[in-house]
Amino acid sequence: MKTLLMIMVLAMTSVNCFAQECCEKKETNILVLYYSQTGVTKKVALELQKQLGADIEAIEVTKPYNGSFDETIARCLDEKKKGELPHLRPIKSDLKKYDIIFLGYPIWFGTYATPVITLVNTFKFAGKQIVPFCTFGSGGLVESTEHLKKALSMAKIQNGYGIREARISKLEEEVDRFLSLNGYIAGEAEIYPDYSEQKPVTKEETDIFNAACSGYKFPLGKPVTVGSRKAGDRIDYLYFVNGKSPDGRDVESKIYVSVEKNQKPEFTMVVR
Repeated sequence: MKTLLMIMVLAMTSVNCFAQECCEKKETNILVLYYSQTGVTKKVALELQKQLGADIEAIEVTKPYNGSFDETIARCLDEKKKGELPHLRPIKSDLKKYDIIFLGYPIWFGTYATPVITLVNTFKFAGKQIVPFCTFGSGGLVESTEHLKKALSMAKIQNGYGIREARISKLEEEVDRFLSLNGYIAGEAEIYPDYSEQKPVTKEETDIFNAACSGYKFPLGKPVTVGSRKAGDRIDYLYFVNGKSPDGRDVESKIYVSVEKNQKPEFTMVVR
């Protein structure tokens, strides 16, 4: 009888310990908080949640941006003219419990989408680590990160992750590499070398640039100089480019291009 009781006690203890461990595994100090109009940024948010084991919440607007690309631009311009910003539905998550917040958004007008402007005007995220992530047509990660540093001066803005909508098929491997390199998950990732010094572009390098950029809906400019590096099985190029802004001003930009073996060159990001 004593032996049976002892076995039952040990069994119950094991169950309780297992249950406690399960509960502990579910607890996290990381929140993925994002705004997505078309669902592309949501894909990134879900991939981050999966790899991090984080909590997740979507930022919702009381009057959603449900129109086309042109309709969204028109609404944003009208709101800007009136000095208005969209109203958000209340955030359900208890932000106090999270040390790290991955903040996601599409790039609109060169920075984070207007619902995120409302968010950072409302919450200052004091003492939090903020990790930006974004989706874009051409670029905006660097610029939006700098804007976050100014808007959230009481938070610590970390290096962020961005991906072109046209390259969303690369999402899983890129997120894994980003999280591993920055210590958010266990794992190893190859550290790529710096780009070589800039030098005048050759005809071959110009052809690579044109192959990567000519299909984009807006002109990206003319490459002047380039540096390169070997990154795993591909070659990366960093072009310094001269071009024109929409209002006709001369502008300089950096355009990153990757060439994988037997694949068409593609640009990964523009930094203006």
